[in-house]
Amino acid sequence: MATDSFLITCEHGGNRLPASYRSLFHGYDALLETHRGYDLGALAMARALARCLGAPLVSSTISRLLVDLNRSIGHPQLFSEVTRGALAACRAKIIEKHYLPYRTRVEHLVRQSVSRGRRVVHISSHSFTPELGGKLRCADVGLLYDPSRRGEAKLCAKWKKLLAAGAPEFRVRRNYPYSGKGDGLTSHLRRVFPGRVYVGIELEVNQGIVRAAGRSWMMLRTVLSDSLRTACTA
Repeated sequence: MATDSFLITCEHGGNRLPASYRSLFHGYDALLETHRGYDLGALAMARALARCLGAPLVSSTISRLLVDLNRSIGHPQLFSEVTRGALAACRAKIIEKHYLPYRTRVEHLVRQSVSRGRRVVHISSHSFTPELGGKLRCADVGLLYDPSRRGEAKLCAKWKKLLAAGAPEFRVRRNYPYSGKGDGLTSHLRRVFPGRVYVGIELEVNQGIVRAAGRSWMMLRTVLSDSLRTACTA
């Protein structure tokens, strides 16, 4: 079996807008501060994972309302309601300057490790709002993966088991609150690289813990990082 190497990414790490696009967002300041503008806490979690694992980190602090780096070209949610109506030339420029360089960088790092005989364990760090559409999300952590990919299913089962033993106060669920097979960066990379060399997992953390801050948020970053490292070396 190939030796594992790690890659951490964070597609929705901030709500920054490049100066040239700020005029498009006039009147949208409040929306930029919500979960639709960025994934609160996702970048802090990504940094903790990268530090613990000694892994490269690829992250973006451009708002997902400009362009969603976790959506494929052609997906209806690639652009938000703010940018969807922009001129085609403007959208093409956003893709060229902000979308393609990010996705190309991530794919290059995976390919580089694979060419050296390594299996890549890619963790894409995200967070979710505690309530959506009037429904509470019943989890603190979600591990999203493709059940048909044996390496992903096995790692998530092991990771969940370690978290249950070491930090039972956190509710951990698999493929919740989203399906691990939905459109995203990991699903794209699965089409490029076979399961024997690429394991892609989206990590979802409840933003309620992030907003509460304090000991729980600090502990969650530590236990997720340490348990993932153990799961991959056990």
